[in-house]
Amino acid sequence: MPGQRVILINHQNFEKNIPKMGTHRKEQLLKKLELQAETILEKAIADWQLIPHSKFCLRPMEESWSANECLQHLNSYGRYYLPAMKNAMNGKERGDLEEFSSGWLGNYFTKLMTPTLNGEISKMKSPKNHSPKSILESYSVIAEFIGQQERLLELLHQSSQLDWSEIRVPISITPFIKLKLGDVFMFYVAHIMRHALQAERALKNADRQDLSLS
Repeated sequence: MPGQRVILINHQNFEKNIPKMGTHRKEQLLKKLELQAETILEKAIADWQLIPHSKFCLRPMEESWSANECLQHLNSYGRYYLPAMKNAMNGKERGDLEEFSSGWLGNYFTKLMTPTLNGEISKMKSPKNHSPKSILESYSVIAEFIGQQERLLELLHQSSQLDWSEIRVPISITPFIKLKLGDVFMFYVAHIMRHALQAERALKNADRQDLSLS
């Protein structure tokens, strides 16, 4: 579209912005996570919303997800983690504002979700309750995704005065396991980036199919 600004999802910068396990300056980590969330949000608003449903739901291969299905998957997790993080934060008083120490399990999940420097993602079987069962109307799927990204940014902002190590959030696999709030922010954003890149590849494949038919 003439005059439309192209927004690139830079997986290399994302990889550099994911800290290694250890103690980190919380303010710097918060800014990095906000930047990633804002980039994906801007991509959804300025680009994905303008793509026709017929292209957004096109699978690159029979066994691969379309962009539509990638976002449905992310929305499914957002319906769990956004309220879970909000509930964990509710009523908490100001805490340590300076540092955050990632736990070994949270760091493992973040590394598992983070794309490689060349943008590749490791193949993982998605749980049935988070796998898309059909193609939904793309505008509604994208609208829900945008709303979730906005709520994520709100939670990140609200958490700036809280202790990310003290607050614990139950994970979706089993609520009996609770991770530090900071770790949940990190692997949740990594998971979004993972499937945003997958969605972009599906859309590029759809473009190539359009060119081959023209």
